[in-house]
Amino acid sequence: MMSQFLVPHVKFLSKNGYKIDVACSAPGGIIEEVRQMLNGYIGQLYVVRLERSPLRISNYKGLKDLKCILANTYYDIIWTNEPVMGIMTRIAAQKARKSGTKVLYMVHGFHFYKGAPLLNWILFYPVERLASSITDTIATINTQDYKVAKSFGTVTARYIHGIGVDTKRLNVATTKGAIKEQLGINKDSIILLSVGELNKNKNHKVVLKAMHRIQNPTIHYLLCGKGTTRSLLEKMANQLGIADNVHFLGYRRDLAGIMCDSMVYIHPSKREGLPLAIIESMYRGLPIIASEVGGIVDLIEEGKGGYLCKCDDVEKISQCLQQLIEDKEKCFLMGRFNQKKALPYLIDNVLQEVKDLLDEMN
Repeated sequence: MMSQFLVPHVKFLSKNGYKIDVACSAPGGIIEEVRQMLNGYIGQLYVVRLERSPLRISNYKGLKDLKCILANTYYDIIWTNEPVMGIMTRIAAQKARKSGTKVLYMVHGFHFYKGAPLLNWILFYPVERLASSITDTIATINTQDYKVAKSFGTVTARYIHGIGVDTKRLNVATTKGAIKEQLGINKDSIILLSVGELNKNKNHKVVLKAMHRIQNPTIHYLLCGKGTTRSLLEKMANQLGIADNVHFLGYRRDLAGIMCDSMVYIHPSKREGLPLAIIESMYRGLPIIASEVGGIVDLIEEGKGGYLCKCDDVEKISQCLQQLIEDKEKCFLMGRFNQKKALPYLIDNVLQEVKDLLDEMN
């Protein structure tokens, strides 16, 4: 969370008069990378023993770490993110709140949502509702979560436009046709693009099924990202007879060039907060086909910027894809619409939005 999303906020707040300490866990051994990113912008960088799984015993050690930090330093505002860190931080901050500290919890997507499994509601909703009573402000990044937070009744709910999309990597010069040449596919091929971790939630298998249904050999599907479901997707592509048209590109730093050659961006996730990859694709002028979940419904206007589908609706996804393939003018107009729609979600706007929220709380 810190390395991928929050560093620009820390730097911006530091430049605008805030004195900041950071406490985060250290997955994947990237703590030194984070330390270098934040060098000169923060006071202390604390490592706490928290893990993303709420069932890990070590989280109690992380709670102890947080309490120790807060016992020795007074903070005007504590800003916490993610479910486990968010719960543990708010528990640890109860004494600090009595001394005047304000607590902001930023939700990047509640685990309970419209269409979520009943178990998610049973497990997560009561915990978040109880935790709201020891929170001053909950900031949400989609309107569905905003309505839920507001319904708690014990906390101030605010809506902001995500965590901010940094467009620097998307504004680089690109060469048309480069990725097609690199992959050895025909220059007239139709490129579908998905960006993100390869996991069950991202639901890439439905795109493979749609490709099989359409039976158009000019369609090539590019998946940018790594993850646990790659081997399953490769096996499925082979079974469907479309393996030569499905390309696993891994983590890429040249998304601008890949998007330049793409006709449609497709994102059929089962759950999302506010996916940056969709906003990036909108910024680059692509029409979107996506599942109607979470913050995606805030981003995509049906028929104007793309199409919203049930995450497993192979038939509708196939129909929408076919419509866009057959109507390049519609693709262009949807892309232009999305470029304007993406503007409030860009990093410069969101940096100021978050600062205004913190100023208001202080």
